[in-house]
Amino acid sequence: MDKAKVTREGYLRENYRWFHLRDTAGQERDFHFHEFDKLVLLLSGRVRYLIEDRAYDLQPWDVLLVKHHAIHKALIDRSEPYERVILYLDRSFFERCLPEGRLMECFETADHSGQHLLAPSEEQRQGLENIIRAFEQAGESEDFGAQAMRDTLVMQLLIQVGRISGAAPRETERMDPKIRQSLSYINEHLTEDLTVDSLAEQLYLSRYHFMRLFKAQTGSTVHAYVRQKRLLYAARLIREGTPVNKAAADAGFGDYSAFHRAFKECFGISPGKLKES
Repeated sequence: MDKAKVTREGYLRENYRWFHLRDTAGQERDFHFHEFDKLVLLLSGRVRYLIEDRAYDLQPWDVLLVKHHAIHKALIDRSEPYERVILYLDRSFFERCLPEGRLMECFETADHSGQHLLAPSEEQRQGLENIIRAFEQAGESEDFGAQAMRDTLVMQLLIQVGRISGAAPRETERMDPKIRQSLSYINEHLTEDLTVDSLAEQLYLSRYHFMRLFKAQTGSTVHAYVRQKRLLYAARLIREGTPVNKAAADAGFGDYSAFHRAFKECFGISPGKLKES
């Protein structure tokens, strides 16, 4: 199996899942995506996150917003202890609880603006710290109202993050202009010929140089990245009601059997099952 292949990782069967992790190594994965929204709050350590065509060097108390289906990867400096709070969030739960609250709007803003990293002020940092402490004190308590208290604290955290997202985001580092151009081209021409040679020709680069630069900048091979983008697009079409065969063709897959295998390997279910669900 291609180790640089982009995959779906993690499952969320709860309304949200809260992790507070401390280690000296971290779990570094290849490029991947989730079906749920993900919030990362760095407490200590050094980590660089790659999200689509952006690179972010996190500082303590920075908040990173990763919308569902955004392809991302963490590059961890293992020389320092790495502590972070991570939340997996089922947006449908929060939209049902507070339909007018717009709690998940910060993820949409981050996705549309291409600015996924937020830098809280000192006052905002204190607010985040208070919420984290209160949530973790609630722990696994089964006392009366404990679950409602935890739900409320997660909502408070999202409100705080939503307010922070209204301020200026931390400056980010863009990828190499050629690779950024190639990613934009891939997104806009998914149904067309997207071989390494055709993409390199678009950028006036040699095949070898383009492959090496793409892998260095994104951590993924060209083939794996293109295939993942096509699978995500096909999945979206199927969810919107497009027949499976047509979704495969519209997403650029000429061979349905190859599409079916790749889809099931990526999402864990067949295209037909996704349509039924």
